[in-house]
Amino acid sequence: MAKFDFLSVWRKMGETGIVPVFYHADADVARSVVGACYAGGIRAFEFTNRGDGAHEVFAALVRYVRSECPDMALGVGTVTDAATAALYMQLGADFVVGPTFNADVARTCHRRSLPYVPGCGTVTEVSDAQAAGCPVCKLFPGDVLTPRFVKDLLAPLPWSKLMVTGGVEPTEENLSAWFRAGAYCVGMGSKLFPASVLSAADWTGVTTRCSEALAIVRRVRE
Repeated sequence: MAKFDFLSVWRKMGETGIVPVFYHADADVARSVVGACYAGGIRAFEFTNRGDGAHEVFAALVRYVRSECPDMALGVGTVTDAATAALYMQLGADFVVGPTFNADVARTCHRRSLPYVPGCGTVTEVSDAQAAGCPVCKLFPGDVLTPRFVKDLLAPLPWSKLMVTGGVEPTEENLSAWFRAGAYCVGMGSKLFPASVLSAADWTGVTTRCSEALAIVRRVRE
């Protein structure tokens, strides 16, 4: 079962503003990355379902997080069908993220009050996802849609909470553009975890990058 309830997860995403998006086949590496992010102030983390045995790594992460990162909401990403959502829910996922909106996934998650963040690329998709009970929608790919799209979408749908993923960078210029346009939070992957940092096992560097990115978000929101 999930550790955190529906509202707690949304609050963690919104208050910190950054949800790391990460996958690695080695559970030790994944644990180190999650721990480093937690030390840097991250409180919601998305582990993507992108490799063979990803669910086994996720199960190891759940055990680690509940022991060592008690305030971290751990979710699963790249979920495109209800069966996969159910598998990760059984393993203890706190939220589910998808690259698309899937009504079956929404029903499966919402039956147990589990947050589902569907991927959307148009105003209509966002509206349909909201009608299906998804208060936070993932705008993907962000680098294609641009901050202007966020601002323009919020004009007719000002109640929308949007998590921008794809092309987000931990820089003042990039994060400022997204949050000033009205993003609720952002999902950040390879830009937060450069290959050079991972290959060097520079976990202190990961912590620093997370801490600095969160500081930028706080400044922008002031």
